Amino acid sequence: MSLVDTTSRHLRLLTETIATVNSSLDLQEVLELVASKVAGALATDACFVYLYDERADELVLRATHGSRVEEMTRTPRMRPGEGITGVAAAERAPVMIAEQAHLDPRFKQFPNLPEDEYESILAVPIVARETLEGALNVRTRKPRAFTDAEIELLVAIASQVAQTIEHARLYERAQRRVAELEALARISEAVSESLYLEESLEAIVKTTMESLHATGAALVLEDGKIAWPEGRPGAYAVRLPLRWKRRQIGELVCDRDTLFSPDDEALLEAIAHHAAVALEHGRAVMRGVLAQEIHHRVKNNLQSVASLLRLQARAEHVDPRKALQDSVNRILAIAAVHEVLTEHREDDVDLGELVDRLRAMLVQGLVAGKDVTAELESVSLAGQRATALALVFTELFQNALEHGGDNVSVALQQRNGEVVLTIADDGAGIEGDRSGTGLSIVRALVHDELRGAFDLESGTGTRARVVFPV
Repeated sequence: MSLVDTTSRHLRLLTETIATVNSSLDLQEVLELVASKVAGALATDACFVYLYDERADELVLRATHGSRVEEMTRTPRMRPGEGITGVAAAERAPVMIAEQAHLDPRFKQFPNLPEDEYESILAVPIVARETLEGALNVRTRKPRAFTDAEIELLVAIASQVAQTIEHARLYERAQRRVAELEALARISEAVSESLYLEESLEAIVKTTMESLHATGAALVLEDGKIAWPEGRPGAYAVRLPLRWKRRQIGELVCDRDTLFSPDDEALLEAIAHHAAVALEHGRAVMRGVLAQEIHHRVKNNLQSVASLLRLQARAEHVDPRKALQDSVNRILAIAAVHEVLTEHREDDVDLGELVDRLRAMLVQGLVAGKDVTAELESVSLAGQRATALALVFTELFQNALEHGGDNVSVALQQRNGEVVLTIADDGAGIEGDRSGTGLSIVRALVHDELRGAFDLESGTGTRARVVFPV
């Protein structure tokens, strides 16, 4: 085959492989497609795809083609620099051995992975913007010296695959976060709606089992009494303290047959916090003191966050990293309202104080060198409406910082029974579609929650104006 024909074939294989891999955002599906398509593109007997776990500093085998890990055994793992594939990852360079690869001193043997039946190996790192995402290797049972063109093809595939893996990981985190927030929202709803401690504890335990795919869970009180057991013990267990005002009032125990990841443990910590709140809430009810307002706020906040994340997840043609950052800012805006309410122990929020907090947070987090001025009057607003205003301000101010000019101004005034929020910049004005997720959120909140009007003017700069009745 001529050089031109070979180059054309490799380009076609690269294009077809990446097109197939990019057809999904499900991380495991992406990795399995990589293993299958890479093995097919290079006509090899097997392909092994490792994903880099930054917390553990390990390469973890996540997908194979042509071979598989023995069932019910430990997943193969190696550190960068360990094994032939680990060396490729550590050195950010391909490693090729044409024959008897299992005799190479760098070879790492896994008892549940029959790699020693293969003669040749070609391993390459998977790197996205200088960040290690993983590594992959292809194997053949007969000796094979991969050509420079084949090595370059596999490096090119790995480079493109790295971007897909990065996006799939971001999507997976977003989906997991939505599921976690929905679980916490269900717990908060059960806690806030029930006046009976047993009902609240039952809801917490059952939601814990569903969210963590657990075999069993229980709440243990400080006197050692098991308040609500469910299910059965598993091979692994996590015990988390229930703390209330720096005092341990019990434990949350969760069992399952697989290891708990750091994300699982973080969710359990959040559930343990809600369990502690539920426990104290139930005890307060027994003493004749109703403390439902804080639970109502938490429930509403979590439901708002879950709704915003669902809306963001439905948006098309968006940068996953920016989508996540926008979602983080929306969550922080809701948290700021909750913080003000908690600090002042009142039902109303000073909008001037709230907007100033959000302004400082967003300027620090998004941009440097912008000249931001603010004229903020003290305006009192109920907590739920203040949350809507916080989200509206966050979207509009963030948009001004990202797309406006060097000067941004914010004004908050109260005139004739109405609140007027104005955000202006001296940029080039808005270009293109005005129906993005952020502006859709603004319009919906202004109309439905604030019962007001939203106006966006673009000419010499951009001016956003929100008017609603006090």
